[in-house]
Amino acid sequence: MNIFKSNAYNLLFFLPFMFFCYKTSHAAVRRSIDTSASYALLTDDRLPTDILPQSYEIHLEPNYEQGTFSGHVKINLVWKSDTNKIALHAHFDLNINHKKILVQMLNKNNSDLQLHKNITVQRGSRFPKKTIYIVYLTEIIKQGSECVLEIPFEGYIWESAEGLFKGSYSNLTYLATYLRPNNARRLFPCFDEPRFKVPFTVSITRSRHLITIFNTPVARTSEHSILKDHVIDHFEQTPPMSTFTFGFVTSALFKLKDDLKTARNSTDPVINFWSFQDRTNQLKHIYKKTLLAYKTIQNYFGIPVPISKIDVVVIPELPIVRPVDNWGLLLFKESVITQNRYYDIAQELIYQWIGSWVTPEWWTDDHLNKALASFLASETVIKLDGGVEFNGKYPMTTLYSLYYEFSKRYPHSRITAMKQETISYKTELVIRMLNFTLGKDTLQKGLKKFIEDYQYKTFVGDDLWSALTSQALKDGTLKSQYRLTDIVGTWLAYQRLPVITVHRDYETNTATIQQKVYLRERPHDVPDQDKMLWWIPIIINQQDTLNFSNSSPYVWMEKTRQININNMPGNDKFIIINQEEIGPFPVNYDEENWKMLSAFLQTEIGRTVVPTYTRAKLLHDAWNLAYAGDLSFATAFNMTLFMKFERNHIIWNPVFTFIDQIGRRIDMSEVHKKFEEYVLALLTPLYEELGAEIETEDNWKKDLRSLTKRFLCRSGFRPCIKEAKDAYKVWLNMATPNLENPVPNHYICPVFKWGSTDEWQFGLERVIQFPKTRIQSERTYLLKTLAGCSTQSEKIYRLLELSIFEEHSNFTENDQFLIFSSLTGSSSGYYTLFNFLSEYWTPIRQKFKNNTNLWDHLIGSATGFFLTQKGYDMVKELYEKHSGDFGSAQHIIEKSLRNIREETLWSKENLPVIETWLNNFLSKN
Repeated sequence: MNIFKSNAYNLLFFLPFMFFCYKTSHAAVRRSIDTSASYALLTDDRLPTDILPQSYEIHLEPNYEQGTFSGHVKINLVWKSDTNKIALHAHFDLNINHKKILVQMLNKNNSDLQLHKNITVQRGSRFPKKTIYIVYLTEIIKQGSECVLEIPFEGYIWESAEGLFKGSYSNLTYLATYLRPNNARRLFPCFDEPRFKVPFTVSITRSRHLITIFNTPVARTSEHSILKDHVIDHFEQTPPMSTFTFGFVTSALFKLKDDLKTARNSTDPVINFWSFQDRTNQLKHIYKKTLLAYKTIQNYFGIPVPISKIDVVVIPELPIVRPVDNWGLLLFKESVITQNRYYDIAQELIYQWIGSWVTPEWWTDDHLNKALASFLASETVIKLDGGVEFNGKYPMTTLYSLYYEFSKRYPHSRITAMKQETISYKTELVIRMLNFTLGKDTLQKGLKKFIEDYQYKTFVGDDLWSALTSQALKDGTLKSQYRLTDIVGTWLAYQRLPVITVHRDYETNTATIQQKVYLRERPHDVPDQDKMLWWIPIIINQQDTLNFSNSSPYVWMEKTRQININNMPGNDKFIIINQEEIGPFPVNYDEENWKMLSAFLQTEIGRTVVPTYTRAKLLHDAWNLAYAGDLSFATAFNMTLFMKFERNHIIWNPVFTFIDQIGRRIDMSEVHKKFEEYVLALLTPLYEELGAEIETEDNWKKDLRSLTKRFLCRSGFRPCIKEAKDAYKVWLNMATPNLENPVPNHYICPVFKWGSTDEWQFGLERVIQFPKTRIQSERTYLLKTLAGCSTQSEKIYRLLELSIFEEHSNFTENDQFLIFSSLTGSSSGYYTLFNFLSEYWTPIRQKFKNNTNLWDHLIGSATGFFLTQKGYDMVKELYEKHSGDFGSAQHIIEKSLRNIREETLWSKENLPVIETWLNNFLSKN
């Protein structure tokens, strides 16, 4: 879902069927401490707390040629209870000889804590199936004792980014560490959990011609006693920190000269930029942005991060998607940082405070840490450039994707990584909600106090909410009986979001507000939905007293199903609740209020007074509520009438989503042609006004023109089709068409949809004859559009015959998967696929009898996308005709029948309403 953080707030359309997807909205890849599928699957190798580390002393000696390293660690330990066992983390690949392990007890009576006596090590062994190493002692050590544990070890330098790894760029190599979330145990024996925060004293061997950068600066460098061409860097002791923030990089690095003469306080860390060569011109602008971002973040927290330097190392081919944010050392992939985005830089800097200095106790609270850093990075971007970097799509892109995902019957049913990401995104939006409802000053002061109280410590979620509650109570922005733990808890407890419905009584000037689970997919039979209730801030704007700068709740719905409110305006004035998407929930109104909102937005003053995000929200809520069955489609269509005058790209972006979703939803009905005429009437004035592209124009305008053009082409806009065919003709007339494709991608689908059979056949030949020397993703795209954009059944039949029966070497099993999936994007596609399956049942069944994956996919694609009674009857007939012969796909076709039955209800209820509205609209336009 990054943001969303991008991956750039861009709207993606997966041709051939132009399926719209929400993307993350900032412009970056999400960062650590980072929740991911791997984090969710972390083994719970938790250590006992009978012994705790107090400090580490580590020496590391990499051997580049052999791809190994050796080292020695001394850990100061204190006994919290009597025991003769020391348990710590050590990966299976870390070699330890227990005969060389030493344990010495410290004499606490000696002021210098001199070593007192040796404790005999009986043996060392690994815990079964866990990366835990246990040192068994011959005697029980009493509570309160202190010992030094010394362990020599050897390990491997990895090619992949786990533990200590090796990379290369051009003729240069480098060593770097990536220890998140629990890979410190690959590098040295340790207590590899975030909660164990202690100082490290580290020395690392390197070749004389290289540089090693560590968490802290070099204190001194000494000669190596054996390797004469090597030296040993001894680094300053680190502050208390978790093992996952330990890191270093060794290579032939070039330091960017600091000629900006930026003023800094003595308490500020020095920020250095490093790369593999002199990149002063390329990095100077980013360096300046980094300094500005750091200053902005420090001013927000009101306290400098307690380290003397932050080194930023830019690596061209860093094999990690996200940056590596060790304390005092950041590793960026060059392609990420050179995009000049404040967001990427700000998020990594924020982790220096919240992540390294103040740390989640365990990875289950990681989503909170990530959400907080992401929100603050967004605020930093807005502070520095007014949000220009986001292109106006934060937080809407994030929010819309959450609305979509959490309204499914089975959110993230098979995608663990997506689940972890959306939990973090939702938490970020809850923090944003608190920033509005508590006030920016309260949130800022609360976070500052939180950092002061938990510096060098770890926290759990309740610690943060308690700190913010205390500040809000002190500032008077929260009622004395409220606690944020209770409020936030309802938002984080469910993988759902609420919707509120406002019914106004225009005679008594009162309103009833009800909440329920927001669901779009039918049937709405989610278990326990009646038990799901949220604390919801009700922020009201009345037409006669519009004030969109006030975000204080009129009232909180205190985890209750319904409330009543008074003092509503008269029957000629609308109300707006949850302006600017302050809280992550859609809002429904009674028919009369919607009618007044639609009329107001069609006036110039209405579009001027109502802010951008609020206009987008009203439009987005209306369409999604209609899709869910909670609002008439006539009302939803009425809310698009103001788009005739609207030119803001933020408001247009969700419109393309609605067009795609409804267009695909009614694709098989007779109403669809009228819907395409409506789309042409809606988009043509916008496209004509946008005009020809200008090189210096803003990106939002380019994106808006591109989206408009794509949908106009899909709906049969003649100028677009002519442009597409003219561009395609160039390819047709090339002497060597297999060597390259000169046609822009957005022109290919219109040609295959609206063009001739000869043009389609030419595309098919290019797929069959596609050279292996060219980029294969180009062939994939061409095959997707051949299948998904074609509307003539004879073309689709030809492609299916070739790919399934003719054993053509160019069509692989993956191609068949792709073709089946692409055909589900339109009614002509899945309708033809169904007919092909019905007509050739016996040879197809024989063909796929030993390939259950492909067979199951075919049955699902051919039967799972019908939406009408006619489609239900067709699938049921196939089911009965071949009863008992579906094999592994038996449950798939049965599920298809259940779903189609539900979808037919939607069609019966909504298609007549949509057709009536379209008839009326087209008669006037």
